[in-house]
Amino acid sequence: MTSLDKPGVVAGPRTGRPRRRRVGAGGRRGVPLPLLLPALVALAFLLLPLLALLVRAPWHSLPDQLTSTEVWQALQLSLVTATAATAVSLVLGVPLAWLLARTEFPGRRLVRALVTLPLVLPPVVGGVALLLALGRNGVIGQWLDSWFGITLPFTTTGVVIAEAFVAMPFLVISVEGTLRAADPRYEEAATTLGASRFTAFRRVTLPLIAPGIAAGAVLAWARALGEFGATITFAGNFPGRTQTMPLAVYLALQNDPEAAIALSLVLLAVSIAVLAGLRDRWMTTS
Repeated sequence: MTSLDKPGVVAGPRTGRPRRRRVGAGGRRGVPLPLLLPALVALAFLLLPLLALLVRAPWHSLPDQLTSTEVWQALQLSLVTATAATAVSLVLGVPLAWLLARTEFPGRRLVRALVTLPLVLPPVVGGVALLLALGRNGVIGQWLDSWFGITLPFTTTGVVIAEAFVAMPFLVISVEGTLRAADPRYEEAATTLGASRFTAFRRVTLPLIAPGIAAGAVLAWARALGEFGATITFAGNFPGRTQTMPLAVYLALQNDPEAAIALSLVLLAVSIAVLAGLRDRWMTTS
């Protein structure tokens, strides 16, 4: 095919040299007006609340708000519990993702659907489910209380459990997708050379899927940091013990709106940082 046969290329008027055809407003690169207007409305709908948060922020008193005892306790607790929930998700979620991606067993599709269920389940329902399972009178919690004297609800450990429950699916999905994209022949070659399957996973597979694990861990950490419904239902809202930043925002909104805005700005900054860190993995440019 010559250059004159290519789409969008026409001959020049005198020399016969190929000349690019100009694409008008109604062409491939144009934006139809019936699509442009709803797109602009959607953009405004998503950005205006965030801009309002920035405009109404108490910038003059922001340092005092962020250094207050209540805000600092909520911030410190949120960072600790979100990190702990991410660690739990890594220890349990990476093997689960490997199981879903590398093995065949009856009911695998059902298991995958159940694993991703917390993504669409209302967080409050997740908190109720955790209470029924791990509460003092729960299916498992009653035995933990009677045998070991362990009570999980309304404790800092309960916060970690609630956050891990809603955050782990993000890590599992990310790691499973990375495992499916990785070539399994490297693991097979390692096993033929005498390595066990666990050694092949530890020495071969983990380095290959490390970017996917990192991306999933960041997503899980951000989701755990912003968790509200399951936390307040299962762990309560006790300052210094279970009151994380989203719970502090909810409480401060009733008594001290400026503190609520300050905490919201911190969460907004964290969200922007997460998106910036994941840009190269989850967003592509043409």
